[in-house]
Amino acid sequence: MINGGVRELPQVMICNLLAGQRCAGAANEGNSMDVRNIWGLGVAILIIAGSPQASAQDAQHPAIADYGAITPLPEAAHRPLADQPIRALFEVSSDASGPEGVYRGLDKVARFLNLLASAGVEPHQAQVKVIIHGAATSLVMNDDAYRDRFGTANPQAKVIEALQGAGVELHVCGQALARQNIPSDAVAPGITIDLSAITTLVLLQQRGWSLVPD
Repeated sequence: MINGGVRELPQVMICNLLAGQRCAGAANEGNSMDVRNIWGLGVAILIIAGSPQASAQDAQHPAIADYGAITPLPEAAHRPLADQPIRALFEVSSDASGPEGVYRGLDKVARFLNLLASAGVEPHQAQVKVIIHGAATSLVMNDDAYRDRFGTANPQAKVIEALQGAGVELHVCGQALARQNIPSDAVAPGITIDLSAITTLVLLQQRGWSLVPD
């Protein structure tokens, strides 16, 4: 209902939203409560609804939640454009990890996507590939294979899933798999086995992908 230009909310909605607030006596006043009587609490509701807990995205993570935090700089130079072709090839060869245990190379990919999104470029508008080799090779293993070898689930599985969900193509060096005795059926779904990292790095740069080294 609208009362004097102010929207009224059903009592049950108010009670649900304001958990812990006493609604006793509200029923005696009818089926609604004037928003003007709960102005301060209404502001609190809006704040909560707009918080990171209520949304998977925030200013630091506009594309990839939880990974690759950025600082938005709307007035900065060299901002990517939505109509500008973007082809980026990330090399991930180090197993160095950050405070949350995520490989820094994968977090860098997430940061790139968040930077694009902060400039208005959606992740799927860019072509982003990752070639994994060297000490980082084991991150491509599925949970069962990883657990058999290391005794725990793959700690990189969630960030890999997030990147794949954003359209990132993940590739792994076939030579590195062979040297580390990782069979092809141990590789997680959606990750492509390439002949080698060397050939992938050369061929994709020839085809227009800009290399972002580890």
